[in-house]
This record gives sequence, structure tokens and C-alpha cells, in this order.
Amino acid sequence: MQTALDIETIQQALAEAKTLLSVVTDNPVLEAEILLAHVLNTTRSYLHGFCEARLSNEQAREFADCLLRRRNREPIAYITGHREFWSLDFYVTPDTLIPRPETELLVESALAACSLAATPMKIADLGTGSGVVALAIAHEKPAWQVFATDTSDRALQLAKINAKRLQIENVSFCKGNWCDALPCDGFDLIVSNPPYISEMEWERHAEGLLFEPRDALVSGLDGLDAIRTIIHSAGQYLKSSAYLFIEHGYLQGAAVRKIFAASGYGQIHSIRDLAGQERVTAGQYCL
Repeated sequence: MQTALDIETIQQALAEAKTLLSVVTDNPVLEAEILLAHVLNTTRSYLHGFCEARLSNEQAREFADCLLRRRNREPIAYITGHREFWSLDFYVTPDTLIPRPETELLVESALAACSLAATPMKIADLGTGSGVVALAIAHEKPAWQVFATDTSDRALQLAKINAKRLQIENVSFCKGNWCDALPCDGFDLIVSNPPYISEMEWERHAEGLLFEPRDALVSGLDGLDAIRTIIHSAGQYLKSSAYLFIEHGYLQGAAVRKIFAASGYGQIHSIRDLAGQERVTAGQYCL
């Protein structure tokens, strides 16, 4: 690639970036536009409308740095510091997982489960990370009381920053491990997107996930350690007949249903994503 000082216009910068990024992504044009729009603090549509606009030397250097980081396979969300989830803009850092589109199914399922509620609900989100699940639910239901837990101080700090940016005030953040962090019981619903990659899967896929926190991805030999802990303990914090919803790997549905059943839950069912894969399993706690 040309040096940063040789990149003079938006059109030239995008052309150079397309060539550079084609070896690390199937969408080099899109990624180049996202990175350049980030550097220029503008929109992608501006890039097309003003393609002959010139970059300053500082902007050219910053763009070149972004391209180098992406060439080294750092995720775009960490380079820009942003990721959209549930049509909301979230800050993200390497202290937390990058929100995945499939996790929106967890939010959708939780809201659907309480769609007929006549009174405000009390909800818990276990392992909140950057706060996307808790804040998406709270954004949709400002009268609900939402508690979000995490063991990481940095994750909780980021989640609080996201709550402030989004002007969401009905979420309380609690430090601790899964249900142990909750300050009370009597929850109408508990949701969680815990780590669910097995040690063996990590060995196969670690290269593509090296920038993300391992402890937020890997959970024991079969990937189910955290899920077992959550299912076994959640009943102490749920109201009778309340539900626990857990996101999991697309091949883990049957195993997660067995864990729910062994822990005495009823109305156990898995929910499929748009690709037809089982991504969320729910169970009803019964006294």
C-alpha cells in the first residue's frame, strides 16, 4: 500500500483500502468505507457524495493505522470502538465480547415472553458484558426494573457508560458471578448469554477470536459449565412459574434441554434463529 502521505482523496483511499483488505475479509469495500467514515467522523454516504474531497495528512495517517490493524485481523468493532445492536449504538472494547446479531434473538424472546404482563417486570441479565442485552430490554421497557451482573469491573464500567450515553436509567449494575451478584430474588425473568465454547472448539477457532476475552467465550471441556451453574442456581432467584432464557451454541440445544430437565424446570423449549438453528433455550421454574 502507498504510505499515508500518498493518500490524498477519499476515492484514492478507498481504492487502496479495498486492495489491502481483500486478503482478510470478503467485504473489503464495506469495511474500507466503515473505517474511513470512522476516521473522518462522517457517514458512508458522504464518502460517495464527496469522493474527491482531500484527506489531511493526519487523517491519512490515522486511516493507514486502522487498515494495518484490520490487516492484522483485529475486529472492526474494536478499531472503531462501536457496534450496533438492537438498532442502538454501543461502545465496545477488548474487555468485552463484540455483540453478535444472533444475540438479538435472546432479547426478542425475553420481550415476547413478557408481552402480556400487566405490571412492570423485574428482569436479570447475567454476564452482561458491554450491557447490550440488559440495555436493549430496558430501552424497550423503561418501566421495567433490570439488573445486570458481571464479574469484570471493566465490563461493568463500559456497560454503565453505554447506559449513560443511551439515557437508559432503569438498569442496576451488580458485580459478581452469575446469580450470586443479584441483590434480591423474586425475578419475573432471567436471561443470559454466557460463554459456551468448549476447550476443543477454542483450539480450532482461537485464531479468529484472539482479540476477544477468552473467559467470556470458553466454558469447560464441553462448553456447558457456565450454563449448568446458571440453570442450577437461577431457581432460587426466580418467582414460581417464571422463566430462564439462555443463549447457547447452535449444536447445544439438546444438551441444554437435558440440564434444564435435570434441574426440575418445566415448559422447556428451544427457539430457532432465522437460519433454523437452535440458539436460545428456555425453561419455567416450578416450586
